[in-house]
Amino acid sequence: MSNQRLFISIGECMVEMAPQDDGAFRMGFAGDTLNTAWYARRGLPDNWDVSFFTDLGQDSASKDMMRFLNEAGIGTSFIRCHSDRRPGLYLIGEKDGDRVFTYWRDSSAARRLADDGARLSAALGRADAVFLSGITLAILSSTARSRLFSALSKIRAPILFDPNVRPVLWENPATCRDAVMQAAALSHTVLPSFDDDAALFGDATPKVTVDRYRKSGATEIVVKNGTGNTLVAHGKDVFSFAVPAAGRVVDTTGAGDAFNGCYIAARLCGRSVLQAIEDAQATAAKVVCHQGALMH
Repeated sequence: MSNQRLFISIGECMVEMAPQDDGAFRMGFAGDTLNTAWYARRGLPDNWDVSFFTDLGQDSASKDMMRFLNEAGIGTSFIRCHSDRRPGLYLIGEKDGDRVFTYWRDSSAARRLADDGARLSAALGRADAVFLSGITLAILSSTARSRLFSALSKIRAPILFDPNVRPVLWENPATCRDAVMQAAALSHTVLPSFDDDAALFGDATPKVTVDRYRKSGATEIVVKNGTGNTLVAHGKDVFSFAVPAAGRVVDTTGAGDAFNGCYIAARLCGRSVLQAIEDAQATAAKVVCHQGALMH
């Protein structure tokens, strides 16, 4: 019997246009669930298949994206392509020394990833672990979101969830809060960022964040807190881990995704919480010293 296992990341991969020193723009591909899958692929052994579940178009950018995923070792068999849709796109700019993002994603093909309940169930039923984020939820209609929740509720595989709150993608905070907590209630592991949850839920401390997700039913909660301590609840225990100092910070984009991917890979390989945190923090500390979300 084959011992091959399957990790599925569900979400949106976008076309990224990043400015270069000469004024030109470089095209790349990025997205929180893709970035997480990218780092998980590097941390998991060969007996784990890592696949991305999304919808794309049939245009040249979609074909390039499929090629990029395959070259990264990320499976594309769960990707559906539409003749009338395209991937979303974002442009990176700068204002007052900070990076700013302009998005074109209203008609993104990924918004249709949960339109077919049978397709969802067939894919997720094969998985040994599933990852999704708050952005995955935010790009879906309320009906499609419910369809995704229904499919997730029927699987035995552990569900790993990063709330990754982006208020601009939601019609209102109440809808966002409700969706995040519905996802958390289905999840084994929740990987929130404290600043996101403090803004959305009014959490005063990371411990408040831990307690809320514990009440939802999650058994492992990892609260990322920038340069502050990472708080981890595992079973009845709560641990606090200091964040190692990074070198010269160049770009924080994707650091949380890198943390997620490394942490998930370590835990799926049977490593302890302490070992997983050490792996995840070390990688995130390197990513912030590197331009871009994906550190080759």
